[in-house]
Amino acid sequence: MPITAAPGEKYTIRRKILKIFGNTFHVYNADGELTATCKQKAFRLREDMRFYAGDGGTRQAPGEELFSMKARSILDFSTTYDVKLPTGESLGTLRRKGMRSTFVRDEWMCFDDDETTQIGRIIEDSATMGLLRRYLVGNLFPQKLWLEDASGERIAEFRSHFNPFVYRLGVSVLKDHDQFDELFILATGCLLAAIEGRQENSG
Repeated sequence: MPITAAPGEKYTIRRKILKIFGNTFHVYNADGELTATCKQKAFRLREDMRFYAGDGGTRQAPGEELFSMKARSILDFSTTYDVKLPTGESLGTLRRKGMRSTFVRDEWMCFDDDETTQIGRIIEDSATMGLLRRYLVGNLFPQKLWLEDASGERIAEFRSHFNPFVYRLGVSVLKDHDQFDELFILATGCLLAAIEGRQENSG
């Protein structure tokens, strides 16, 4: 199915339908071309997501791995996720503010590669909209989140698009930033898509 990016969106993340085990997300560029595939492994107590170039290949012959993202602990409210290149080099970590994200609005903390400094956060657009989405209108109001650096400057935007059948998330990269690799931004988008899918299934 052709993908048309919304104005200003550099990437579109789309959940593959009719997937029996695990999740697969396709990443398209602004021209609608498939550039990467994120595969979320099934039957893992600790979440494990792998990102491949293009269509990702097959289970028997996977494509070129770009990076991975793994949870440090069994799924809980405040899991920390490590984003790493195939060489083992860290691109950063994400830690969810669990109770607040579940019941009020999504918020994540971003740390540098050695996790000594918080370099930013991901925050849902407003507490009011977060509460409306969770308890009254569901996905009728598309979700919007911002990636901000430590000074509060916006680096990227993540926005879901209303579709009753297929989850779709647009990613806008607002500016280049030394502390946020673009692969880290893509990992963030796919993680948000996976978390949202899990909340929909449990709701």
